[in-house]
Amino acid sequence: MTAGTRRWALAGLLAAAALAAVGLGLWQVSRARCFALTGPVVCRVETSAPLVALTFDDGPTPTGVEAVLPVLEAKGARATFFLIGEDVAKHPELAARLLAAGQEVGDHSYTHRRMVGRPSAFYDREIGDTEALLRKAGAASGLFRPPYGKKLFGLPLAARRHGLKIVMWDVEDPATSDPKAFAGQVVAQARPGSIILVHAMYASNATARAALPMILDGLDAKGLRAVSVGELLAQAR
Repeated sequence: MTAGTRRWALAGLLAAAALAAVGLGLWQVSRARCFALTGPVVCRVETSAPLVALTFDDGPTPTGVEAVLPVLEAKGARATFFLIGEDVAKHPELAARLLAAGQEVGDHSYTHRRMVGRPSAFYDREIGDTEALLRKAGAASGLFRPPYGKKLFGLPLAARRHGLKIVMWDVEDPATSDPKAFAGQVVAQARPGSIILVHAMYASNATARAALPMILDGLDAKGLRAVSVGELLAQAR
């Protein structure tokens, strides 16, 4: 190998390493809870009020709504449900039922596909189609949660075009199959202003559904009350 060839090979390796570093950095930014490159993101609320926002992603499904809603009602708790447009189209009565019960409903995209590296028309369609269904059901929270928490350039701009606030979280479902441990970890991490993420809509989320009463009891014992994201935002300093 000549000196010139070696230099070209080294330059290629350095360029590949630089591209890999940039790609890794963008991937980390895309999943950051409290930051987006092109728009504001809320992952918690600075407040001294003893409140936390309880949020549920996905659905609505009969399994999730029928398990979660009675617990919230029994405990006097409110929450925000970030719903998938396709599921709302299948079960509009469930979205209406959540709203009738005084719960808050937000946008979680139409198909729940990762929303990174897409054309702007894709973001607008995913958000706009879901917003149309939610408005028809009577919802107008102005809140959006990205599928998988992924966002980079185009999605925050699209959310802004649609007048939506991106809501992330600072407490999420623990990786455990023990409902008591699940609840304990959520409660331990919660503090005034926290936004808690729970997945309870599908068959695979049985642990979260079983843990929900213990989460609410634990928050109450800690002096924290579960409210919707909208209610928590109203308490921001």
